[in-house]
Amino acid sequence: MNLGSTTIAAWASLTLASLVLPGMSEAQASALTPQHRVEGGSYPDFLGGVGAAPVVVEPFLLDRHAVTVGQYRDFIHTHPTWARGAVPVVLSEASYLASWTSDTDPGSDAARPVTQVSWHAARAYCRAAGRRLPTESEWEWAARADATRADAMDDPAFVARILDWYAHPGRGRAAVGTGEANVWGVRELHGVIWEWVEDFGAAMVASDDRERARFEDQVCGAGSLGVGSPTQYATFMRYAFRSSLRANFALSTLGFRCAGDLPPPVPREVP
Repeated sequence: MNLGSTTIAAWASLTLASLVLPGMSEAQASALTPQHRVEGGSYPDFLGGVGAAPVVVEPFLLDRHAVTVGQYRDFIHTHPTWARGAVPVVLSEASYLASWTSDTDPGSDAARPVTQVSWHAARAYCRAAGRRLPTESEWEWAARADATRADAMDDPAFVARILDWYAHPGRGRAAVGTGEANVWGVRELHGVIWEWVEDFGAAMVASDDRERARFEDQVCGAGSLGVGSPTQYATFMRYAFRSSLRANFALSTLGFRCAGDLPPPVPREVP
């Protein structure tokens, strides 16, 4: 059973509070992925139906690319409670970093995005970096952009490129930074891996079973009939995929990147 996002966040906060999560070393901090400012905006509420208020997103910061294998390896070296073999199953299932050659050594592929990490692990990494996971609305807003437009979801060619990857997810993971940057300077939100978001289970699964519609309407193709724009099947697939996750899942196609809050404006002195 999926837990509601509020329940998950509250439980995870208590769990993570018991772990030692100091900040990263100076060397690790200097090697963090650069973040780009994503300007705020709004987009149609995909699940809200006709007449629903748009989703409004405030400006935020987002990593240029997904966290890499090498970056996550360095995190483990200073945070050994997150090494393979040390993480309890409640925080990550047995497939956590299963492809690594040892508990702390991934072998090669340091420049590729890290996968087989749970929501808890991704959250811990971002927290240690002084960052956070993006919310679903932040991720979706950033992912609507192409190289020249903040919102390209009405372009059939753009949507077709996204769907092409969904149809062939086993084509491998490219090194980060090899994809085209979107208008915000962010790369590879599509076409490489799925990515964790903070509130991954909030969109299509209610926190109370009594609030749920029929199961098949929420996780199968029939569910797209109830959304605001059934033609945007790529978006529906992301929402359905997230709603199928549990916080301790560690999948070979699922990684993450971090987000951040913009610093508050500096008050101007009144002459």
